[in-house]
Amino acid sequence: MVFSAPVRLWLLPNAALLATLALRGIVRYPHLPARIPQHIGSDGVDAWTDRSIGSAFALVFVYVGVTVLLTAAAELSEEAAPFGNGLVRSSLNRPRTRASALRTARALLVLNACSGVSLLIGSGVLWRSTADPEVPGWMFPAMLLPLLAGIALTVLAAVRDRRTPVN
Repeated sequence: MVFSAPVRLWLLPNAALLATLALRGIVRYPHLPARIPQHIGSDGVDAWTDRSIGSAFALVFVYVGVTVLLTAAAELSEEAAPFGNGLVRSSLNRPRTRASALRTARALLVLNACSGVSLLIGSGVLWRSTADPEVPGWMFPAMLLPLLAGIALTVLAAVRDRRTPVN
């Protein structure tokens, strides 16, 4: 990755969240029951699976994948920044300015951090030491709120890019 220094700093929260999620899973794994939640529906846990590294660390693996994808998208956003006269090739059409490219890259990395927070909250159900099908009512809104915040910030960055005049 060849991020600029300002964007590179925005990777730190993602790395910290990934390390926290993985460490929490490693600490909780020996205490997990033989069957752990596989799916959570509107009435709580509605599917179970045998405990294994793959099933217990599914959230960690999902976050690694999301991090790779959103980090690559952020890097591509930054690389697509216009140089010279400030105009972008017509095939790219976005971002319109270097500042908007950086803003988009940062917004994508913040979206990734928000997804990490959501998964960290969700790990509370997956990594319980008892096989309890009940899920607290606040869990779904608590997981959804960080994602919505990250999406809103990404959309705001895109809207601001559209309103930024090309010099």
